[in-house]
Amino acid sequence: AAALLGIADPDAVLFAANGRQAVAGAVAALVPPGGRLGVEPLTYPVVKGLLARLGVRAVPIASDGDGPRPDALAEAHRRAPLGAVYLQPALHNPTGLTVPPGRRGALAGTLAELGVPLVEDRVWSFLADTSPLADLLPESAIVVDSLSKRVSPGLTTGFLAVPRALRGRVAETLRAGAWAPTGYALEAATEWLADGTVAALAEAKRRDAAARRSLALERLEGFTVSAAPRSYFCWWELPAPWRAEAFAGAAARLGVTVTPGAVFATAPDATPAAVRLGLASPSHAGLARSLDLLADLARRGPDAPEAPGRR
Repeated sequence: AAALLGIADPDAVLFAANGRQAVAGAVAALVPPGGRLGVEPLTYPVVKGLLARLGVRAVPIASDGDGPRPDALAEAHRRAPLGAVYLQPALHNPTGLTVPPGRRGALAGTLAELGVPLVEDRVWSFLADTSPLADLLPESAIVVDSLSKRVSPGLTTGFLAVPRALRGRVAETLRAGAWAPTGYALEAATEWLADGTVAALAEAKRRDAAARRSLALERLEGFTVSAAPRSYFCWWELPAPWRAEAFAGAAARLGVTVTPGAVFATAPDATPAAVRLGLASPSHAGLARSLDLLADLARRGPDAPEAPGRR
């Protein structure tokens, strides 16, 4: 598990039942009810739900094409202190962005200067080639990850790499929340990590994700689509006059599920005209057919008569 998290100290590793509970344990240990957590303007929807249950307020940190802006982070903390910041610097969900080295360094410097701890979610990092941002913040950053994406949704064991100063607090929070993994899940996870199964499955998924991403860009050529070189999802900025919710509804009537941007938005006034496309589940042929349906739908526009979907 230490190698998976990119750390040298195995004592720093704590376990949770899944990645969601790993995030919940880290956030609950750092931010009290009523506190503020800095997040990207678009973030993992499950985290939004976790924060609501924990009574923690999500504070959007303005971002640009390189990720969260350090000046916006500092300004948010000046307005009212942040208990922590939750970021996905590697293969951000939903946009697919990986924060470049210069911005990573600037963010780490700002977090260190402000004394604000980081919760870094690296659940998709096995598809990217980048080290943890937490490497630049060894005393104040918690890395969370899980096996669900790189192995199987059925093997959900979550991991946290926690600095010594925060370890006791996070461990107690995980115990209090009953967020520990079952014995069977932990045994299976450690065995598969040790015998190379996890590494082999992750490498196969890297190849598959690259092929699916290429297929998506080919079928959606001419549209504004963002996807990492290896990715199981892409972010599609829809052509005018489409609205994301209307497009998602029209796609559903064709038998295709897409996720509108509002689901990821952390500010009510920031609802992009964009959708997230999941690329992992269908066969390659099924994915191609679905993408063709979506491309045709986007070109016809919201006012055109609906075409028949899949039968």
